[in-house]
Amino acid sequence: MNICVFLSAADLDERYTRPAREFARLLGKGGHTLVWGGSDVGLMKVVADGVEEAGGRLCGVSVEFLAAKARDGVDEMVIARDLAERKRLLLEKADAVVIMVGGTGTLDEATEILELKKHGHTDKPVVLLNTEGFYDGLKEQFRRMEDEGFLPRPLTELVFFAEEPVGALAYLEESLGGK
Repeated sequence: MNICVFLSAADLDERYTRPAREFARLLGKGGHTLVWGGSDVGLMKVVADGVEEAGGRLCGVSVEFLAAKARDGVDEMVIARDLAERKRLLLEKADAVVIMVGGTGTLDEATEILELKKHGHTDKPVVLLNTEGFYDGLKEQFRRMEDEGFLPRPLTELVFFAEEPVGALAYLEESLGGK
């Protein structure tokens, strides 16, 4: 399957890179394709390296103002005009989405896919990989939104929270029947 991963391009320490590398290896070993922001820096590079080393395919979607940081030698690379087009292309190319640690860009991408799911515009499985409890606060906020009536669908229909990489990939494979 084509798995879109939203994540940081920042250089991060081992507590974040280790689980990202582990997920990437699992993805590659499973014969899946990584669909990602296309950058060859930071955590994005860690994941792309891991997928490639494990035999998976790489499909990058960069954006014009970051094209200089795009990874060379991938199976497919698209350069979008702007961030909105990039998000649209990432989601179009993906069968499923995994949200890893990241900043405001990652949060923007995450909330967009969840909004699409909330309104029934996609049924792609979405996993939030909660490495080192990074998204505990967001998980609490989502639960409050659900409890107080802000979500028209149960939270469990929108996103699956995984604490470990193996659980994230297992959920996707089960959801999509090994697509």
